[in-house]
Amino acid sequence: MPIVLAPKFTPLIITRVFLDEKLKRRMEDLGIAVNAEVEVMSSEGGSMILRVKEGRLALDKQMATKIFVTVKEEQ
Repeated sequence: MPIVLAPKFTPLIITRVFLDEKLKRRMEDLGIAVNAEVEVMSSEGGSMILRVKEGRLALDKQMATKIFVTVKEEQ
């Protein structure tokens, strides 16, 4: 599912990122990469705030629609 549809405050795993190569590399530097764990903190207005690693990252919803995630399975 696109991350814009993901539930808030739930651990998620990134499964696919549909961005051009230059932007995809930049997102990987910021922690947005396949198999990375993220969490939606807020999705108000036209942007989203994600918890990535030890920090937070704001994305506009247009870019966020290109990031697909699944809910992390409990182990």
